[in-house]
Formats: sequence, C-alpha cells, structure tokens
Amino acid sequence: MGYEIKQFRESKKINLFGYEFNNSLGLAAGLDKNGDYIDSLSALGFGFLEIGTITPKPQYGNQKPRLFRDKSSEAIINKMGFNNKGVDHLVRKLKKRKSDIPLGISIGKNFDTPNGLAKEDYLHCLEKVFPYAAYIVINVSSPNTQHLREFETQNELANLIQPIKERQLKLVKGHGYKPLFLKISPDNSKKRTEEICETLLNFSIDGLVCTNTTVNHNHSSGSGGLSGKPLMETSTEILKVARRYLGNDFPIIASGGVMSREDYLEKINAGANLVQIYTGFIYEGPRLIDEILN
Repeated sequence: MGYEIKQFRESKKINLFGYEFNNSLGLAAGLDKNGDYIDSLSALGFGFLEIGTITPKPQYGNQKPRLFRDKSSEAIINKMGFNNKGVDHLVRKLKKRKSDIPLGISIGKNFDTPNGLAKEDYLHCLEKVFPYAAYIVINVSSPNTQHLREFETQNELANLIQPIKERQLKLVKGHGYKPLFLKISPDNSKKRTEEICETLLNFSIDGLVCTNTTVNHNHSSGSGGLSGKPLMETSTEILKVARRYLGNDFPIIASGGVMSREDYLEKINAGANLVQIYTGFIYEGPRLIDEILN
C-alpha cells in the first residue's frame, strides 16, 4: 500500500535473437495466461513478458483447491493444469495490445489430447500466435498435465519438436523469424538435461527456458509444482548444466526461485541471458522489479 512505481534506472538494453529488450528481467509464464493484462504488466518496468501457457481449446484446468502458499518457505504450490481461455481468446487480446514490449508465448496441449496427437495441438497454437510473438516456448515440463513430462525423454522430444521446427520455418516466409524455445523441468538428472540439450542442438531449436516448477516437495497439498525460494538452487544447477553443454552463445532464459536482486545476479552469473520472476513477484509485488533493476 502506498508503493510508488519509480522510473527504472537500469538502461542497459539487451539484443537477443533479433529483439531489443530494455532490460533482462521478465515475467514468467503462468501469471497472465490469456494476455488479459499485457499493457498493465508492461508498465511495471519488465523488459519482456511471457504469456500462457495457452492451449487450442479453452479448458478449466484441474479441480480446486489447486493453488497454495507456503509462507514459511516463500513458496507457491500449484496444480493449475493449463487453465486458460484458449488460443483464439489470446489472439484477440494480442491484436488489441497497445504496448510494444517483447512477448514470449508459451504453448501446450489440451489435457484430453493423447500424447500421440499432441503435436497437432502445438502446431495449431504455433500458427495462431506466430505473427504476434517475439519468441514461442514449447512447454513440455508442467507437472500438472498428465504424461506431459514424458516428452522430455530423447526420442519423444525429437518426435515432437521436429514437426514444430518444420512448421516454424514455413511460417517465417510470411512473418519473419520467430525463435523457438523449450521449457524444461528442474527434476531432470544431469544426463537427461544433457540429452535434452543435445536434441535442441540437433533440431536447431533456438533457446531454452530453464526451468519449470518442481514436484520434489513435501507440502501437505500433495502433488503439484513448487516454485519460489526452495526452487532456486535446483533450478540454477540445471541452468549451469545446460550452459556448459550448449556453449556461450545459445540463448537461455532462467526462471525459478528468483526472490531478490542477489538471486537475479546469481542466474546471470550462472549463464542466463534473460531472467524471469513469478513467485517473487507474488510475494513482493512491483518493489522486487525496482530492487532488481535499480
């Protein structure tokens, strides 16, 4: 209450995959799933926003209660399950936006689409959002859609991303090049992470979002993905593994556990080009943006 949004003093612009970012701090996917608040969020000082995860058809998501705060550990546990209003709603919002902040758009599959047909959901969303995105994120790492993380195995991932990459290259002719990113889980082993990175390189995927939420927790709510302070160490270790394997020039967006400027700098020092916040923003509000950028 009474918090005044300041003019942000960090003026270092970031040029990455053809876009200029006013700064390297962004909002992670999950807060504005449907693009309903793009202009409002862009006014807070973020360098970019990630919208979604969006699916072809609207869906309610998992049953409530499905969102919990663990204040003692500064964490959030969510079982949301890609609740969203569908990709057509998002496109209508994208057409009406007034701000020019770079937008990442996270795409996924509907809960009732079997994995064998999932590529059609991703392709449908890719085509719909391609004209409006700065980059598109293939989300295969949410723990709240049944069997989704099976796509993180090497063969399954290759079979999914190959047709998506092919469609991306076709869409370039009408809309220019829009990079494809993959969002991965923090619960992968070092070997699995390296296998994922190998697949990214083999199929010329443009970037990595590192990471999603973790299922390794003992919260009384049971299953669901944990974000916030307890995720910081695990997520950063996966980031370091990915950076070592992918080399210095591969774009990586870090997400997971950033609750302070020190956490932000740790992600940068671990190899991130851009950094996202979510749970820290829930707990601290706009003051966290101010703290990090000023």
